[in-house]
Amino acid sequence: MCGRFVIAGSKADLIAAFDVDDAPDDDIHPSWNVAPTDAVHVVVERLDPETGELTRRLETARWGLVPSWSKSPAVGARMINARSETVLEKPSFRSAALRRRGLVPADGYYEWRKNPDGSKTPLYLHADPESGQLAFAGLYEFWLDPASPPDSAHSWLMTCTIITRPASDALGSIHDRTPVIVPPDQFGEWLDPKNSSKAKIQHLLGSIPDPALVPRLVGSRVGSVRNNGPDLIEPVEPKPEETAATLL
Repeated sequence: MCGRFVIAGSKADLIAAFDVDDAPDDDIHPSWNVAPTDAVHVVVERLDPETGELTRRLETARWGLVPSWSKSPAVGARMINARSETVLEKPSFRSAALRRRGLVPADGYYEWRKNPDGSKTPLYLHADPESGQLAFAGLYEFWLDPASPPDSAHSWLMTCTIITRPASDALGSIHDRTPVIVPPDQFGEWLDPKNSSKAKIQHLLGSIPDPALVPRLVGSRVGSVRNNGPDLIEPVEPKPEETAATLL
């Protein structure tokens, strides 16, 4: 599962990291505690119907996918994640999985490990410093607000979800699921809207390797969405029963 994550890079950093061709004027402030329904960046590719050329764009979307046929955007709060095993079957996700795939940039994400005494320990999972930005496999949709005036600039809501998969043996000791993280050499294949067959997308999902992430013990303040700032990812000293060897 991915329920909170960090995106601290600037728009310029993301444009460079994802080789973006075009980006909107608006920007999102860095956040060390991105929560469901927050605004996030999404990298997408659009096909020009006249030239047939692909343009890679950096868009802004609300985290929590709202299907185009939904009566209310409120459902998005429950659709922050989509399971890789069923994403091509579920009515809420299958159309987007075939035609509207994106990458959600992140520096890392939080997970809460369950302890034998029933308590939970917050961990920050991130790439090693040399690997740079993480790219969560995502889907996006457009929802038309029926209450908006015709041709209003605010009629359409862009939303997104993050695809998850069963965690590997190492990450599975923290949580049984993990975001699907797309490596740079598969960005183009994942984003290309011309890859629109069910078999092709299933193969793509299966070909993405398990992530190699570094766990870090962090403080309990991350548990509240009211808290934000770089201090949330600062490491804390483990309790006597918690050592570096037991993090994974």
